[in-house]
Amino acid sequence: MDEHDFLAERFEGHRTHLKAVAYRMLGSLAEADDAVQEAWLRLSRSGTGDIENLGGWLTTVVGRVCLDMLRSRTSRREDPLEERLPDPIIGPATGADPEHEALMADSVGLALLVVLQSLTPAERLAFVLHDTFGVPFDDIAPIVGRSPAAVRQLASRARRRVRGTAPDPERDPVRQREVVDAFKAAARDGDFEALVAVLDPGVVLRADHGAAGWTEFRGAAAVAGQALMFRQAAGETRAALVNGTAGIVSIVDGRPMSVLSFTVVDGRVAEIDVLADPARLAALDLTLLS
Repeated sequence: MDEHDFLAERFEGHRTHLKAVAYRMLGSLAEADDAVQEAWLRLSRSGTGDIENLGGWLTTVVGRVCLDMLRSRTSRREDPLEERLPDPIIGPATGADPEHEALMADSVGLALLVVLQSLTPAERLAFVLHDTFGVPFDDIAPIVGRSPAAVRQLASRARRRVRGTAPDPERDPVRQREVVDAFKAAARDGDFEALVAVLDPGVVLRADHGAAGWTEFRGAAAVAGQALMFRQAAGETRAALVNGTAGIVSIVDGRPMSVLSFTVVDGRVAEIDVLADPARLAALDLTLLS
C-alpha cells in the first residue's frame, strides 16, 4: 500500500463523522458531501506529517469549510428571509440502516435543524462543534478568528436560542409512533375533532414547496385543516423514520409527494415539518421503505 492509499484509508475511517458534522452545519446532504470532499483534498495536499490528531484536524477543517459555505450562502441570498427545510434523512420505521444510524448519532431532528438555520454562521459553528461534537473552544477560535472567550459566548448565545425555541421532544420511538399513527388515522377518517385532540394547541406546521415557496401554519385548528387537505391528495402513505423520529412519506403513482417529520411533546404533535419540493423529493432514496 503506497502513501496515498494509506492516507485515503485513514480518511475513510473518519468520513461518516465528518459528514455528520457537515450535515448539522449545512442542513444539506449534498453540500455536506462537498465539504467532506474538500477536506480530503486539503488533506491529500498537505499530508499528515505535522498532524498529531487526524480526527480533530479533519473536524476543524470541515468546520472551516462549512463556515465559508454558510457565509457564501448568506451573501448571495437576495431575500434575507428566504427559508428552506433541511434535507431529511429517511429510514425504515423499523429502524435506520447502519449508515443512517451513524450519521444520526446524537439524533438531530428537522425541528432542531430549522432552529440552527436561524443562528449566525459563527454561532452555528460554535454550537455544533462544541455542544454536539465536543471540540474545545480553543480549537474553534482560530476558525472564526475570535478569542476562545468570544467563541464561548457565541456557543452560549446559540444554546439559549436553541433551548428557547426547539421543543424538548418525546424520545420513546414507540410513543412517537402511537401519536403519529393517531394523527394519520384522524386525517384519513376526516375527523377534525380527533385531529385537534392529537395536536398541541400551539402546534406549528412548516412546509417547503421549493420554487412554489414556503408556508407556515400555527394553532391546532389551522393545522388540522391543513391535515384534512393533505388527506385529499395524500395517495399511499408509508411509515418512516425521518431524522431518527417517527414520520410519514406520501407516495402518489410511485413517486414521493411529501415527507412529514413530527415532533411529539407530552403526547401531542408540537411541530410538523413537510418537505414538498418536487426537485428535492425526486432525489430521495426511498428504496429502504419498499
